[in-house]
Amino acid sequence: MKQKTGISRNRKKALRIVLVAAILLTALILFRESKGGDGVSTAEGRAAFLQQFGWEIDPASEDVRTVQLPQVLEGMLLRYNEVQLKQGYDLTGHLGESCQQFTYRVLNYPDKEQTVLATLYVQGDKVIAGDIHSTSLNGFLQGLKSEQVPEQE
Repeated sequence: MKQKTGISRNRKKALRIVLVAAILLTALILFRESKGGDGVSTAEGRAAFLQQFGWEIDPASEDVRTVQLPQVLEGMLLRYNEVQLKQGYDLTGHLGESCQQFTYRVLNYPDKEQTVLATLYVQGDKVIAGDIHSTSLNGFLQGLKSEQVPEQE
């Protein structure tokens, strides 16, 4: 009988250890998810995110798509990531993953002759890349923070 009680105690002890580990792991996951977000899970949050760089957008122009990042960055995407690296983002950590692409019409780009768009690539509540670009044939692409941002009045 004593041996059976010892086994039962060991099982209870092991169960407690597993339970405590599960609770700690859950707490760690929740802590990581709550920390470090950019507040971009809503349209208002994305507008505020772009506003911090000086960009005013037309919220009604929002275009949302789910995009799959390639397994390898080559050609144009490699050059695009160079722009991202200059502003603190790096797509190489997200290769093969999907994300949401949010595109908005920029209302306050200095050259009013062009249609200019702001694009954010978002996973959860975190921006993983972003740019400001022109839709014209000989257009441009730049990071979110640029000398082209208009002065705030």
